[in-house]
Amino acid sequence: MARLRAVRYHVEADDAFDTKTREAHYQPLGSLVADLAERIREATTSGEVAAALTELTASHDGVLISLGDVLTATAAFYQGLGQAPDPHTAKRLQYLGDHRLGVIQSDLTHMRNDLADRHQNHPQRRACTADVGPDEREASAVCACPAPPPRLATSPAAAPAAAAPANRRR
Repeated sequence: MARLRAVRYHVEADDAFDTKTREAHYQPLGSLVADLAERIREATTSGEVAAALTELTASHDGVLISLGDVLTATAAFYQGLGQAPDPHTAKRLQYLGDHRLGVIQSDLTHMRNDLADRHQNHPQRRACTADVGPDEREASAVCACPAPPPRLATSPAAAPAAAAPANRRR
C-alpha cells in the first residue's frame, strides 16, 4: 500500500493489509548497469542486444552521457580546489570525458545501430520453450541447448598448412 501511496495513488484497504513500510523503488546505478550486461548475456536476438545498448548510448539520458556529466562535474570540482595538481587532474578528467568516452560512445552507437538493423537470431542461443514442472525451478530464459548442426560446405575446404619445424635452442 505504501508503494502505491508513494506515487500518489489513493488506496483504501483493511487494517491487516495496510502498511506504512515500502520497499525502495530504485536500484543502485551499478546494479542497473549490471542488469544490462545480464540482458546481453541472455539475449537471443540482435534486437534484444540493441535495446540494451540503447540504454547505454542514448543521447538524451544514456548511461554514457551521464558518465560524461559526472566526469565534467568532477573536473569542475577539482578546478576550484586550489592545490597544485588540481588543474592537471581537472584537465585529465575533462579529456577523458571529451575524448576517451566519446570513442566508446561512438563505437557502441555504431554497434547498436548495426544490431538493430540485422533482425537476427543468435545461432547459439534460443529462448526456452519447454515448460517447467511444478517441482522444478526455472534456471534461465535462455536454453543451454546445443547450437544447430553446421551447414555442409558446398566446396572442399583447403587443407591446413603443415606447421614449420621449430628450431631448438640450447
